[in-house]
Amino acid sequence: MSVQERGLRRRTTPLPLLPSEPRVVSRREFLGQLGAAGAFVAVGGGLLPRVLAAQDLDDIASGSLQLAADHQWVMIFDLRRCDGCRDCIKGCQEQHHLSPDDEWIKVYELKDVQGKFNMPVLCMQCEAAPCVRVCPSRATYHRRDGVVVVDQNVCIGCRMCMAACPYDVRVFNWQEQSVPEQYHHETPEFQVPQKRGTVSKCTLCVHLLEQRLFPACLQSCTMEAIFVGDLVEDVMSNGRETYILSQYLRENDAFRFRSELGTRPRVYYVAGHGQDLEF
Repeated sequence: MSVQERGLRRRTTPLPLLPSEPRVVSRREFLGQLGAAGAFVAVGGGLLPRVLAAQDLDDIASGSLQLAADHQWVMIFDLRRCDGCRDCIKGCQEQHHLSPDDEWIKVYELKDVQGKFNMPVLCMQCEAAPCVRVCPSRATYHRRDGVVVVDQNVCIGCRMCMAACPYDVRVFNWQEQSVPEQYHHETPEFQVPQKRGTVSKCTLCVHLLEQRLFPACLQSCTMEAIFVGDLVEDVMSNGRETYILSQYLRENDAFRFRSELGTRPRVYYVAGHGQDLEF
């Protein structure tokens, strides 16, 4: 299916919000294709889940990444498919009841030697996250599955995390949100409404991942350009296609934005073969 054909299938109905049921993809659907593709390596009579082994992901290949939970989540954006429609932003805002001015995802139009392309940027869920290091109240922290969250009950609004973030993806909540009572949730993983005087950001919709559901941005992407992946299972999916994560990234020249800063981001981008990106 061409990019133009995918664009004709843009979402015309609102994205389901909690407590309604978002689109469900079972574990069997998510992993079924990989079972036949050899997603696991047999070791000592058991199954050893593979992790990424691509040359540019040496922090994982060297074993420095400690897999401390059943899942270790990552995001993948295939930029060859992204047309800059911003549906991912709208889906995120609907799911988290954000105002139109609050964008946890930013879509930039960039240019390389082959022309213009679109690049969504959100919280990179960095393993060596500067925001976590500088937070004086420890409101920002890593979950065991690698997702970085903000406890707004602890956040003092100093904005040191915003200054430290090299990706400019955190939002300061200047106003109190007005959200119907039935949508209220108060956890670092799913804070609704956002509290005035605190900082918020993308949480990878981990509240949905825990229910084996896809993040809101992925559900909203009609171009099927957004994938969620699991380092433990070595699997990635956009809800329709399922791939071996390490193989897909290795074969499609995946890169991580500003990885030279040493933040070890967990968001990967696929720009295509042989492109010389200049940004």
